[in-house]
Amino acid sequence: MWCLRHAESENVTAGLAGAVPAAPLTGHGREQAAGAAGFLTGEPIAGIYCSTALRARQTAEFLAPAPDVTIVEMPGLAEVGIGSYEGTTDPAVHRLTADVLRAWVVDHDLERKVADGETGREVVARMTAALGVITRAHRGETVAVVGHVASLTAALAALCRLGADIWGAPLPHATPFAVDFDGEDWHCPSWPGARPRWTMDPFR
Repeated sequence: MWCLRHAESENVTAGLAGAVPAAPLTGHGREQAAGAAGFLTGEPIAGIYCSTALRARQTAEFLAPAPDVTIVEMPGLAEVGIGSYEGTTDPAVHRLTADVLRAWVVDHDLERKVADGETGREVVARMTAALGVITRAHRGETVAVVGHVASLTAALAALCRLGADIWGAPLPHATPFAVDFDGEDWHCPSWPGARPRWTMDPFR
């Protein structure tokens, strides 16, 4: 399974927090998505999955190696919901979202949430269910999964037992990385991204 965060989108450049499902890719984001497609050239992609967010779908469309490879949108792959704070540009909310994600990833405190949004337990549960559906549908095959920085991080930190090792390395846009499921355990051999501490809202 090749996982990747969607390419740069307008919610990111505008500083909007939350899932923001209607935000499209920027021009630079389209270039990033094309680069991801180039990286995956030669991979036997049998299926492409993405969240229902426009930016994820647009990224996924660049990855299809042939017209007969179906792109499937899955609500379970959505970005973390932050309830009444959805769409805000308030710096205090950005700091809070980072604190909550750190609690999930580093402290394994999955009960925390932003405002009336999702708990970490809810995010990990829906992401795990979605990834399980994908792996069962493609046993022995290669697929691409386009998701979001916070929900991918929370889920894979839990499933692959990555924890504090990945904190400070936010997923960059449109950078594929391999995730494997051997029938019992999930494995993430390498985690992309620079090591500086979070300098951006992790929920975008």
